[in-house]
Amino acid sequence: MKAVSSLIVLACSCAAASVAWSDTITIRADSWCPMNCEPGTTQPGYMIEFAREIAEQNGHSVDYQTMPWRRAVDSVREGQFDCVVGAYVEDAPDFRFPDEHWGLDQTAVYAKADSDFAYDGLDSLQGEKIGVIGGYAYSDAFDAFAEQNPDVVQWLNADNALENNIRKVLAGRLTATLESPAVMGHKLKSMGVQSQMKRVGYLGEGSEMYIACSPAKAATAGYVTMFSEGTRQLRDSGRLQEILADYGLEDWK
Repeated sequence: MKAVSSLIVLACSCAAASVAWSDTITIRADSWCPMNCEPGTTQPGYMIEFAREIAEQNGHSVDYQTMPWRRAVDSVREGQFDCVVGAYVEDAPDFRFPDEHWGLDQTAVYAKADSDFAYDGLDSLQGEKIGVIGGYAYSDAFDAFAEQNPDVVQWLNADNALENNIRKVLAGRLTATLESPAVMGHKLKSMGVQSQMKRVGYLGEGSEMYIACSPAKAATAGYVTMFSEGTRQLRDSGRLQEILADYGLEDWK
């Protein structure tokens, strides 16, 4: 009986050790499909699929939920959650970032299809109403312009901020709104209003997008290393492109 008891104790100890090394990595962000979409669906967004596959290959799991972007960044910064996805370095320069980014993004300007407005630099925004999403970093120049021109730029903090801004543009309450072409295309299609909006220019150069993790949690230093190595492995195996293809996208490298 002693031998059997010892084996049981040893087995239980090993199981406990295994659980102790298995983390649930908490990811929060506002919905920004196709990067990160509706939680609990078959297509939660390619960045969530990247995170899950890499985490699971390392014995971890992922808990992903959406919330307004500013609250997501603040909560992760404070250590309430582990990481955000779809971040530019400018969004949270104090966060921990992997070596490998998860895509390139360029912000475009969108107006109503029958609008005469055409974007031609920041000066062309004077006298207009432009809707943007609270907590986003667009560009140093635009962010400075927005701060100096609160009568022009309207910030909106909400889970469905992009949809609200689109509806305001269509209703004539905004001249234009800003968004990534991939994200805007997906949202307009889901709303059934593709023909009612048009792209009228680009805000600036493209930016790299990342999963970015909390500076307040010691474990996240290991997570960003894991995500860097895991991204390279996904690319080398061809799995990265397989995931992207499900969203109609191609590898950015």
